[in-house]
Amino acid sequence: MATNAAGTLPWRHTGNTLEVALVHRPRYDDWAWSKGKLEVDEPWPSAAVRETLEETGLQVRLGIPLPPTSYRVLDRDGLPDTKHVRYWAAEVTGGEGVLENEIDQVVWLDTLAANERLDYAHDREQLRALLRAEHNGTLRTWPLLIVRHALALPRGAWRRDDDVRPLSELGQAQSLTAATVLAAYGIRTLVTSPSTRCVDTLSPYAVQQGLELVLRPGLSEEGFMARGPKRVSRAVRRLMSAGEPAAMCSHGPVLPSMLEALLYRLAPSDEQAPGTEATLIEAADLGLDKGEILVAHVAGIAEHAKIVAVERVAPIPE
Repeated sequence: MATNAAGTLPWRHTGNTLEVALVHRPRYDDWAWSKGKLEVDEPWPSAAVRETLEETGLQVRLGIPLPPTSYRVLDRDGLPDTKHVRYWAAEVTGGEGVLENEIDQVVWLDTLAANERLDYAHDREQLRALLRAEHNGTLRTWPLLIVRHALALPRGAWRRDDDVRPLSELGQAQSLTAATVLAAYGIRTLVTSPSTRCVDTLSPYAVQQGLELVLRPGLSEEGFMARGPKRVSRAVRRLMSAGEPAAMCSHGPVLPSMLEALLYRLAPSDEQAPGTEATLIEAADLGLDKGEILVAHVAGIAEHAKIVAVERVAPIPE
């Protein structure tokens, strides 16, 4: 058996000191990072943010992914189980710090004190990665999400113009799930192809957050065929210049041009998280599944913007 869980390392600067938040669980009398199990069909990033809020009362925005860990535990029936946990660096955006029953203390400690307070050796790997990012100047980032529209009705089952082809029932469920992912990264700008299936993929999140969709005809299949990749690259450059958490939604044939534009923005190899370049190249070559999201973590803005980490968030499976 295996159990999947997700958590965060909330961080802040107090003066010139980097601090992180640890939680204490009275049931085990241990100090660790906030984390918890994924719900059914819940994406890892969404679970990390939800669990952090439930355990600490802190609202967070996810930053760079940190090393995952796996370890053996006993399940509720006393049987052996393997727990797989994924972590993210996270900035606190709000919350009152109200604790749930499983947690009786949340403390902010400098990294040296945190290293000493942690009860498990495998928890120190995430702390070391956080410190490396701080040393490299890549801890504070903003996210740029590339979204392939959710599953739409088949072309053969649609008699009207293709640009108004809507999402299927599963695609609508995927769009609701995508909204939880966009919320986890604190997205504030939404840029999309004007095709219905793209607009409807981002609309649930736009409605929840009171955001306007920015429609770019050059991101549609028809616009891309007519105008080529230049407008796609221009749309990416605009977002890089703004430096605000953003998501772009488009179609399978358009995505390689969007992802290739990101390849030119990769940070030097010694500043990248492991697997960053390979993940981006694979996505550009093989594409994304419908409803899938690629997350690029960007340090700096405009000409100084550089991608330091990349991750992929799978859609609800068909």
